Amino acid sequence: MDRTGGSGGGSDRRQTEESKPLLGEMSAPEGNKMGAAPCRRALLHCNGMRYKLLQEGDIQVCVIRHPRTFLSKILTSKFLRRWEPHHLTLADNSVASATPTGYMENSISYSAIEDVQLLSWENAPKYCLQLTIPGGTVLLQAANSYLRDQWFHSLQWKKKIYKYKKVLSNPGRWEVVLKEIRTLVDMALTSPLQDDSIHQAPLEIVSKLLSENNNLTTQDHESIIVAIAPLLENNHPPPDLCEFFCKHCRERPRSMVVIEVFTPVVQRILKHNMDFGKCPRLRLFTQEYILALNELNAGMEVVKKFIHSMHGPTGQCPHPRVLPNLVAVCLAAIYSCYEEFINSRDNSPSLKEIRNGCQQQCDRKPNLPLRLLHTSPDLVSQEATLTESRLKPVIVTSNDIHVEVERNNTANQKLTANVGNDSEPNLIDCLMVSPTCSTMSIELSAQADRILGCYVEILKMLSDYDDWRPALASLLQPIPFPKEALAHEKFTKELKYVIQRFAEDPRQEVHSCLLSVRAGKDGWFQLYSPGGVACDDDGELFASMVCVCNNVHILMGSCYKTKKFLLSLAENKLGPCMLLALRGNQTMVEILCLMLEYNIIDNNDTQLQIISTLESTDVGKRMYEQLCDRQRELKELQRKGGPTRLTLPSKSTDADLARLLSSGSFGNLENLSLAFTNVTSACAEHLIKLPSLKQLNLWSTQFGDAGLRLLSEHLTMLQVLNLCETPVTDAGLLALSSMKSLCSLNMNSTKLSADTYEDLKAKLPNLKEVDVRYTEAW
Repeated sequence: MDRTGGSGGGSDRRQTEESKPLLGEMSAPEGNKMGAAPCRRALLHCNGMRYKLLQEGDIQVCVIRHPRTFLSKILTSKFLRRWEPHHLTLADNSVASATPTGYMENSISYSAIEDVQLLSWENAPKYCLQLTIPGGTVLLQAANSYLRDQWFHSLQWKKKIYKYKKVLSNPGRWEVVLKEIRTLVDMALTSPLQDDSIHQAPLEIVSKLLSENNNLTTQDHESIIVAIAPLLENNHPPPDLCEFFCKHCRERPRSMVVIEVFTPVVQRILKHNMDFGKCPRLRLFTQEYILALNELNAGMEVVKKFIHSMHGPTGQCPHPRVLPNLVAVCLAAIYSCYEEFINSRDNSPSLKEIRNGCQQQCDRKPNLPLRLLHTSPDLVSQEATLTESRLKPVIVTSNDIHVEVERNNTANQKLTANVGNDSEPNLIDCLMVSPTCSTMSIELSAQADRILGCYVEILKMLSDYDDWRPALASLLQPIPFPKEALAHEKFTKELKYVIQRFAEDPRQEVHSCLLSVRAGKDGWFQLYSPGGVACDDDGELFASMVCVCNNVHILMGSCYKTKKFLLSLAENKLGPCMLLALRGNQTMVEILCLMLEYNIIDNNDTQLQIISTLESTDVGKRMYEQLCDRQRELKELQRKGGPTRLTLPSKSTDADLARLLSSGSFGNLENLSLAFTNVTSACAEHLIKLPSLKQLNLWSTQFGDAGLRLLSEHLTMLQVLNLCETPVTDAGLLALSSMKSLCSLNMNSTKLSADTYEDLKAKLPNLKEVDVRYTEAW
């Protein structure tokens, strides 16, 4: 009888170098004494074939009842008893058959299996393995040598895991337990089985052991962590083990185990985790690990090195999941800082009741140090007329929130108009009832304050990476912070750096995220504008969000020349804009000039106030004079007339068109052909200055959606438009629905969809000639 340990022969143990420490340049904390052996233990690998762990399968079974002394005689005999086919299942505790009859009428417990061997003898069936049980032998015959070895290794693994579960469920001396854990880890590392459960099973056993024994010393903690460290390099720790790691980070943040062992584990989590919602303890462990790094002597410098190591040395991070996972950790940590205030909402008077001056009479817990001071006199006209007799302070004491509201009768009437509305106003709405100063002072605990400072700094670090900034801006665009955080002066002041970085980024996909994610919802642009709940300056950040410097428009470049944006500013932010213009801000001066030029302001008194504001500064006076000159030139242009038809030569550019239109009078120009030229959407700002234009040919140009949207707002009398072979899409074509005079429209060879085509037909009543060949709508 030949006995082998596997199809690939004996296995050699070899030592491989572990990955380099992520914080290699960081020195160990002074005075730290390791309570366990160094964590850089050799990893053991098995050479030869690799197998998947079997859970069930078909195999031939034969059971021989005999004393052990007759085993060799029976096995060497030429006749062997009959074989039965069975579908065996390798459960956690035993081997059982799907058809419990014959040899496998009763399942075989792993504790009853004394030995598992590979067998081969002359003139006998091949591919057999032997299970030695009390009073007999169970022979299993596979179809080939690979399946035989797969059954052999799977049975051995199940048997050993069952033994370790039994041994470690009732620990005695911890020296013996630690030795067994190391043996278990080595067994997992050297097993030829290739399955996720091979490394997860030992981790779950250790996790259960730790959860059931809370009286371990720090020395035991570190020894166990070091022992299981090799298994964590390619596997996420189970939830209970994450809880144990969190506890160690909180209690011993300066331990070298945190740096040497936890760093590669957290690295793997951030690089490969797909959803913290399914495993929230992984996120909590990552959060506690970063806080532990912050507790080291170097503090945030260590955290900064860690963030840089996650990004990598190149300009582009190679791991797309790192940023979303880091942001998720930051958001959860910041939320936890305000959790007690958030939980107090249920027992505190609603904000709707506060606005109406009501108070619920019920038992309240002692107050948390949260004070809301809200004043609501109108900034311009009402503030000077109010007297102290009309101001009545209202004190509302809740279980967790102490709120002081100063309000007046006029504002109270405005608020009571919404009494019938059952929807609960949010805190941002409450603070933004009027543009007057609204402050909220929240006093966090020392621990919460440290957590907040750490994770806001991480958001700042993330915003400094150019390749991460677009995705970060997109993730933060919905304002995913609790309303208590947005009302906290320290938080909004620190986050201001991140918003500033978004505003200064020249990429449209970054600075456009400062606007609201959908209509009716505030964005960062509104929150940090004068009168917004987060604004703590005189509008410098607001001006920066609109324009970086001088005439280099960033945020404006995508939206501010549209009437819609100017209208929103006129309705909501006209006062702050006039104030900044009065102080000489060139961006705000240009905004006011555009409001006058595009007739955004209908009220004559308001127009005169804007003019007075412009004339109060040198820059405003100069730009207003230029506006007046343009208006006079426009009237002169219409008076003088000029040609009615104009065709630009092929290969002409935007600059050529601008020079041509500025060189003469084109007040009577009705037909303009730019076909086969190199003009782009940039020429739209010159086209909208042609008041009599009725026919425009843009065939085979680079005129796109941005220019089309601008034309649709100003050239409302356009009758014929040719967009054949232009790069316009549905986004720009939908804007044509406002051009009610269109009677001929060519969209041949564009990216027009069928739905947009139907929408245009419904909204353009005068449309008679349409060309949609070679489009989706054709």
